[in-house]
Amino acid sequence: MSKSNTTENDVIKFMFTAVAMPSYGANLYISLHTADPGEAGVQNTSEAAYTGYTRVLVTRDASGFTVSGNQVSNAAEVTFPECTAGSEAINYVAVGIAASGATQILYSGALTGALNVSALITPRFAIGTLIVSED
Repeated sequence: MSKSNTTENDVIKFMFTAVAMPSYGANLYISLHTADPGEAGVQNTSEAAYTGYTRVLVTRDASGFTVSGNQVSNAAEVTFPECTAGSEAINYVAVGIAASGATQILYSGALTGALNVSALITPRFAIGTLIVSED
């Protein structure tokens, strides 16, 4: 997964000019995307729109994420609402800062394969399968 341009700017300003990092709040929100939101995108760029879809809240603590070395993964299953109508191919996932709207993406990345969502499908990430790493 890669950082968004806004997040990269937050980090570089903090590291080199001592500008405080913004407060991202107590929760993060996982979103699904049909196409790459890109580093310049926001969380609703190419966001899934199947009937029933919403972003999933994950708390910013050990119950939400496990950190090991330079990687973080989901500590609990991340389950999206079931699709009740419509269909689309989900190709990307993002981690952002708000439940809805054109808000900042912290990280985004491609899925290993498209997830075809249609009625009665419930997208989910099993424990430890949503991985973000830093080099």
